[in-house]
Amino acid sequence: MWDMDGTLIDSERLWDVSLRATARELGGELSARAIASLVGVDIDTSIVVLLGDLGLPATPDRIAWTYERLVELTEELFLAGDVEWRPGARAALQTVRDAGIPTALVTNSLRRITELALEGIGREFFDVTVCGDEVEAGKPAPDPYLRAAELLDVRAAACVAVEDSPNGALAAERAGAAVLVVPCDVPVPAGPRRTFRNDLVGLTARELGAVWRTASERVA
Repeated sequence: MWDMDGTLIDSERLWDVSLRATARELGGELSARAIASLVGVDIDTSIVVLLGDLGLPATPDRIAWTYERLVELTEELFLAGDVEWRPGARAALQTVRDAGIPTALVTNSLRRITELALEGIGREFFDVTVCGDEVEAGKPAPDPYLRAAELLDVRAAACVAVEDSPNGALAAERAGAAVLVVPCDVPVPAGPRRTFRNDLVGLTARELGAVWRTASERVA
């Protein structure tokens, strides 16, 4: 089960650009602490944090405007094609696909954003896709990973999630999955279900199996 932003593609920086631009249109500047806390979280949480950091009341009208503006700006960046693969990510997707392992894309991004991203990533790499606006609660809640496992018709505990952020790793862990952590923008703390890698270059299906076995042994 693959995370998208910051794991497969370097899109966290696009969200960063959109968040900062939206904050400026609201008359303020996001703090570094707020930006760091928003890595890997869903859009609803992002809006709450953004408005709180700017000291603005989270009124229904302001939330609705911020939501639409944030999505519009992010869509523009994706449509501009200014998205790069994370090191080794495309080859890793192909390796897993060639091994015949069922796969899911599990992202906190909205479906409308994910559809744009999939045009560049390749839909053929995934059997199912789950987006942040298709579950009751996004990461760090386990809901996206539990839904993906359900769609794949497997137990989440039989899966390996590939993640780059603390929130994403926590979501996968809460779902019961083993986690291969490839940090991108922020450090990710260690955990019993977590195995770390600097990047996805040279990742093999055998290594993913080892990640799962190691996590299973640690929590047995």
